[in-house]
Amino acid sequence: MPHGQDKSIYTCNECGASSPKWLGKCPGCGAWNTLVESAAEPAGGGKNRFQSLARSQPVATLSEIEASDVERTPTGLDELDRVLGGGIVEGGVVLIGGDPGIGKSTLLLQALDALSRDMKTLYVTGEESGAQVALRSRRLGLDGSQVRVLAEIQLERILATLETEQPAVCVIDSIQTLYSDQLSSAPGSVAQVRECAAHLTRTAKATGTTVILVGHVTKDGQLAGPRVLEHIVDTVLYFEGDTHSSFRLVRAIKNRFGAVNEIGVFAMTERGLKGVANPSAIFLSTQTSEPVPGSCVLVTLEGTRPLLVEIQALVDTGGPSPRRLSVGLERDRLAMMLAVLHRHAGIAAFDQDVFVNAVGGVRISEPAADLAVMLAIQGSLRARPLPRGFFAFGEVGWPARCGRRRAARSG
Repeated sequence: MPHGQDKSIYTCNECGASSPKWLGKCPGCGAWNTLVESAAEPAGGGKNRFQSLARSQPVATLSEIEASDVERTPTGLDELDRVLGGGIVEGGVVLIGGDPGIGKSTLLLQALDALSRDMKTLYVTGEESGAQVALRSRRLGLDGSQVRVLAEIQLERILATLETEQPAVCVIDSIQTLYSDQLSSAPGSVAQVRECAAHLTRTAKATGTTVILVGHVTKDGQLAGPRVLEHIVDTVLYFEGDTHSSFRLVRAIKNRFGAVNEIGVFAMTERGLKGVANPSAIFLSTQTSEPVPGSCVLVTLEGTRPLLVEIQALVDTGGPSPRRLSVGLERDRLAMMLAVLHRHAGIAAFDQDVFVNAVGGVRISEPAADLAVMLAIQGSLRARPLPRGFFAFGEVGWPARCGRRRAARSG
């Protein structure tokens, strides 16, 4: 290596593990092709910054610590409060991710406007100018909004503003645009994202400011950046749904102050996102006068909310390589259910194209959807609709005796 050239280090996008040389497989988490090159930080560069953390701290006995339920502040959006567990928590850090244009900034700007009537709020934008944020607020009908806006991407300036403004709630849009002068890598790199998020988290815990971080997502729909980003925050929310659809789902993947897998349902309107009081209505397709083959209503539970979701199946003559496609359901589980139908019910679909869809863009992961999926497939294959008002739920196993008993009990 030529003299004076900066040394490089390779950091994993998934877990944050580092290696002095490039490897096809991460030595930390085992993921493939996730190591990204960045400039190595000088040895001892962060010693002074963390020297104060080395001081001895008092230790308390667990039974002597006074514990009480954390106080929550409603955001003014009932569906968002449901996902958060009742509202925002003082000193809490929330990470929210979703596809571009799905409505993350819109939802948070609406929530900040409602909160600004009772407390001080700050919106830090790294992707837009202050004028663009103001223009969006006008389109949403938020005239006279008291939300404070800062267009900045340098971490040290943002921290100084937080110390001066002392807001109760602060939104960072987005964490991938920030950079710290303490690091030489570019904004959005693994080191920058991890360092900026860690500083903001420490600030939130020390000052009691609620910090909401907006994160980018990858092609697979996962939050971009190191996995440690999800571990250091208190709550992780995901925006789901098709950008071409008017409905959006917000799902809690992690929540230290509430239940996980809770969902909030919103409808995108000209005035922003509005909560949907009866989400089962959007998960059921338009009902016709006569039942349609290949359709079955499933009763599922998302967090504390029971939902009615329509499962649609289409079985058609396939070629030499029949297709298996599922939207909102696990594709591997669909293959298993087709094998169970063939082996234990005598329904062969090995030469048929099978398409399964969950109406409304909802994602179903619980095994209770097995029976509804199999009934929809059988109805489409035999062209026999289920009776009106029929619904089903139940897990189906592959042993013949177990599967028949569960199917009989569910029916």
